[in-house]
Amino acid sequence: MSLVIQLFLNSIIAASIYALIALGFNLVYGTTRVFNLAHGVLAVVGAYAVFYLSKELELPYWVGITGGILCAGVIGFLLDRFIFRRLRDRKASVLVMLIASLGAMTAIQAVLAMVFTSQFQTLSNGSLGHQVFEVFGGAITLIQVIAIGAVAVVYAGLWFLLHTTLFGKAVRAISDDEEVARIVGIPTQRIIGIIFFIGSAIAGLAGILAGLDTGIQPTSGMGLLLGGAIASIIGGIGNVTGGIVGALILGLVENFGIWKLSGEWKGAISFVVLIIFLVWRPQGIFKK
Repeated sequence: MSLVIQLFLNSIIAASIYALIALGFNLVYGTTRVFNLAHGVLAVVGAYAVFYLSKELELPYWVGITGGILCAGVIGFLLDRFIFRRLRDRKASVLVMLIASLGAMTAIQAVLAMVFTSQFQTLSNGSLGHQVFEVFGGAITLIQVIAIGAVAVVYAGLWFLLHTTLFGKAVRAISDDEEVARIVGIPTQRIIGIIFFIGSAIAGLAGILAGLDTGIQPTSGMGLLLGGAIASIIGGIGNVTGGIVGALILGLVENFGIWKLSGEWKGAISFVVLIIFLVWRPQGIFKK
């Protein structure tokens, strides 16, 4: 019974990181239709900012975490300002946007490797988040509890922003038709830039929490991106609520799927689930 409890806790823990990635990813995609492959590496940018500020400069962790979230958000904003906005102005196709995001991901990952090396790094200093709680025979750390709570806070904040504010109405108008939204006077470029900042900042938070839990490498962004993107597709790409549901399903399937198998099968199981949804329900569980 304790094994089942631990597998369930592991599923919730994995789902929390996937959900944070998916929330930011869906927010950006739902507004701009940009399948941003650089989204995962932005999460790693946030984690390395914490590593530099809190471990290299020895600043308080709350300063490092705040700086990491802001750093990821600012870089996401700059990517939109200097790459994606120019491509939108030139009416670039979805494929061109995809290739541009791939180039941005490769460049940022290379810079991280040059600055911080490719070695595995830990963010925790040995005292942060190592408290372990027992839940019905299973174990969960404080950082993992914080990650689960962060999903609830971020989701609630996004729901409030998108459904109860004028900014949210403008975002939904741009999502429906950017050209019409611009014609009626909505500052579409500025709002899209803010959306990139928010979505990238959420990714940075996910990368920080994942780094505090397991550590970081410059290439860690690809795994985070794949988990978040698969969760988004399962739940309904572009749907914020769908990202949460998709992440939970993916976490459960991954962890219970390797119950009688080795851990190396986890990635294969994820892609089998992805293929099933792409073939039989490509729109996901929820519509955009």
